Amino acid sequence: MARCHRNDVGSIVLDRPSTTAHSRLWSSFSGASFRRLIFDAVSCGASSRYRHRHETDAAAPPAPAPASPPAGSTVKQSKEPEKAKPKPKSEKLSDLLNLAAEWSEAESDEVTKKKVEALEELKRVARELQVEDDAVEKRREAASHVRLLAKEDSEARATLAMLGVIPPLVGMLDDSDDVDAQIASLYALLNLGIGNDVNKAAILQAGAVHKMLKLIESPNSAVSEAIIANFLGLSALDSNKPIIGSSGAIPFLLKILKNLDNTISSQAKQDALRALYNLSIFPSNVSYILETDMIPFFFNALGDMEMSERILAILSNMVSTPEGRKAISSVRDAFPVLVDALNWNDSPGCQEKASYILMVMAHKAFGDRQAMIEAGVVSALLELTLLGSTLAQKRASRILECLRVDKGKQISQNFGGSGAVSAPICGSSSSSTNPNLGSKECLEEDEDMMSDERKAVKQLVQQSLQSNMRRIVKRANLPQDFVPSDHFKSLTSSSTSKSLPF
Repeated sequence: MARCHRNDVGSIVLDRPSTTAHSRLWSSFSGASFRRLIFDAVSCGASSRYRHRHETDAAAPPAPAPASPPAGSTVKQSKEPEKAKPKPKSEKLSDLLNLAAEWSEAESDEVTKKKVEALEELKRVARELQVEDDAVEKRREAASHVRLLAKEDSEARATLAMLGVIPPLVGMLDDSDDVDAQIASLYALLNLGIGNDVNKAAILQAGAVHKMLKLIESPNSAVSEAIIANFLGLSALDSNKPIIGSSGAIPFLLKILKNLDNTISSQAKQDALRALYNLSIFPSNVSYILETDMIPFFFNALGDMEMSERILAILSNMVSTPEGRKAISSVRDAFPVLVDALNWNDSPGCQEKASYILMVMAHKAFGDRQAMIEAGVVSALLELTLLGSTLAQKRASRILECLRVDKGKQISQNFGGSGAVSAPICGSSSSSTNPNLGSKECLEEDEDMMSDERKAVKQLVQQSLQSNMRRIVKRANLPQDFVPSDHFKSLTSSSTSKSLPF
């Protein structure tokens, strides 16, 4: 009867009466070799490490086969487990990783060192500004240094403000003996406020505006230009607008615009206009503007194309208040000037702003609508609806709609408010028998009684219809010598737009 035993290496051997062939076949396989063959068979792709080990084992001379166990005895075979060879490490990859770590640490150390040095420099400049002795030259150099540091570095602006450089810079404006120090402090304050609303508010709270206004009588034009630049930057903050407007800066800016001796540069004048635009956004500043003669000056200066668009932008802000509309309508030739601006085809911005001013005033006051009609606004608006930009076309259409409604009210009042008004009968009784003759006579009478404005309107409508017909012909790929029929010619000669006010 067979007996089952477990040997030292975990293999199972059946003891039974064996023959010589069976014992010789079994003894040729050792336990370790059998496990190695199974592992190599199931491993994914037979990795190179195990393949190399298998090839080494195959190349070695075969070990002598152990003697076959005697029959009826238990086979006990033991073998020490093989020790795994140490896996080689990639020294090159490890060196690269260590080198990258060293570079990163060195770079971070260098950046930190630079930041520390920059902070120490800012602290040194702040200490030089805050000295209480009479070293004016030293403070002037420090102000120039602040101007350079804050010109393009936003972090330096915030850090310098936290270090307390704004109060001493504002205090340097009182030094009337050193003009260079005043200019250096003004431009340092200007650069500190670039893109930093906190610094702008801090500059105003330090009393910079009132001290700047004390310097406006300086004979040096560089001081005035620096003050204008500061007003432009500070007025960009909404909370600063009412303070600057009530401080007396508006008359100073208007005086710069009126400069006739050409001591102020064109850039300074543009900055003054932009500062006035910022101040005019706040409604309470309109009253300060109206205390000056700025509105008449603006209408007289509208011919200058370099200033016209900004002037119209300021007037667009002022027309939003009743006081501003009253001041504009009281100016002589205000509406003819605005109507003339509608015809500036080479300046779409001026057309849009002028049409906005006229649109607001047309919707607010009947007297202004009458003044617009007398100034010839209808023909200009009709041309603008055909040739202007999209925004200008919309605004022109709204003005025309307002004028059309007003014209309809006048007609109903002229007829005593009665019902529908019948069309006049043109021609004699013969017109009923010959309608074409009657229509011709009616057209002739209309042309004789037509005003110049209506003739201009009719001409514009005919041009528009003919232009549309040419586009239709071009899209339909018709011959270039295509001639419209007589029926179409009669339509283009007699058609009018029902949406037109006249």
